[in-house]
Amino acid sequence: MVFTTLAHHMDEDWLREAYRDTRKDGAVGVDGQRGEEYGADLEGNLRRLIDQAKSGNYRAPEVKRAYITKEDGKQRPLGIPTFEDKVLQRGVVMLLEPIYEQDFKNSSYGFRPKRSAHQALAEVQQRLTLMGGGWVVEVDIEKYFDTIVHQHLREMLSQRVRDGVITRLIGKWLNAGVLEEGVLKKPEAGTPQGGVISPLLANIYLHEVVDVWFEKEVKPRMKGEAFLVRYADDLVLGFANEEDARKVMEVLPKRFGKYGLSLHPEKTRLVDFRSPGRMGQEMKGTGGSFDLLGFTHYWAKSRRGYWVVKQKTSKGRLARAEKKMNEWMRRNRHLPVKEQHAKLVQKLKGYCQYFGITGNSPCLRQYGKMVTELWKKWLGRRSQRGYLTWEKFKTMLKRYPLPAMKVVHSVYVK
Repeated sequence: MVFTTLAHHMDEDWLREAYRDTRKDGAVGVDGQRGEEYGADLEGNLRRLIDQAKSGNYRAPEVKRAYITKEDGKQRPLGIPTFEDKVLQRGVVMLLEPIYEQDFKNSSYGFRPKRSAHQALAEVQQRLTLMGGGWVVEVDIEKYFDTIVHQHLREMLSQRVRDGVITRLIGKWLNAGVLEEGVLKKPEAGTPQGGVISPLLANIYLHEVVDVWFEKEVKPRMKGEAFLVRYADDLVLGFANEEDARKVMEVLPKRFGKYGLSLHPEKTRLVDFRSPGRMGQEMKGTGGSFDLLGFTHYWAKSRRGYWVVKQKTSKGRLARAEKKMNEWMRRNRHLPVKEQHAKLVQKLKGYCQYFGITGNSPCLRQYGKMVTELWKKWLGRRSQRGYLTWEKFKTMLKRYPLPAMKVVHSVYVK
């Protein structure tokens, strides 16, 4: 079904709800306005915003360019919209999300209601364990958010949504300029990461490019079992049959290339991930492992002696976390110990909220030990002598204890 009239649902009450769901403490856009400032005259601002949006007079402001460091050391570009633009984008997402939730496949987990990265990880682990392993295609899309072809995206959207107000707004957001160091650039492709609507548009694109294609065209042609798990642009394909895996591996670049996307030639790879105990043979293992969502997947024996798929923090993520923590402590070493302690407790608990999964306890303890040693090092450098004895540091830890690094997401706790 194609929806031709949707914008009539979007009134002041609708945008008021969008305002409530929009972060007020996020980074500011090119106008420098913060959430609380916008809320000072909320009713007037929302009334003006809805009038401009429906009349076609709304002008999508430029997004401010910012960068974050990726795991490989490269810079990932972000686009920061103005707060008002975030509110309007949130309003449109609230309209489109229920429609596309009917279409999206169960294999998709990223940026969807009641779905998470941990569910995606659990699905991969369970499927591979039940299959007894197999062949895994680890897919890496180069600069995905920057290379989405606008024309293809518009055609995909038109299959479900043809409301003029909504499609016009999306078109304006896609064509909004990017302001970087005072220079305005007009994008020919892509949707900026950081925009409220970008994750939904990115999901719609890959839903057509890979999810639907895999279910309708790939799986029926496979000789053995096959599955796909995708979290935004992070995805893996699993196959019980090697021949199936190699055939799909061969056509993947053509499929993505058809929609203007490129696969990283080195990071997109086929992994022999057969169980070491497959066919009743006790081997040391195939040596195969792969990464997904910050975790390395590998084979190991359970306490009962069965071969199972385990997950641990990937080396790259662990190294990056150590580097960030070291930099934070260096910059904040002169803060009062009480303030440092409060922040560290918050950071360590946040780390466990993501990486605290069953089987990852050794990596959690390693990270906790590293943080403790870094804290001692930087506290020691606050003095002229530049040294703090372990005895004094342990005494201080009794007063300011760091939380235990523990599993938060346990398969044993329902």
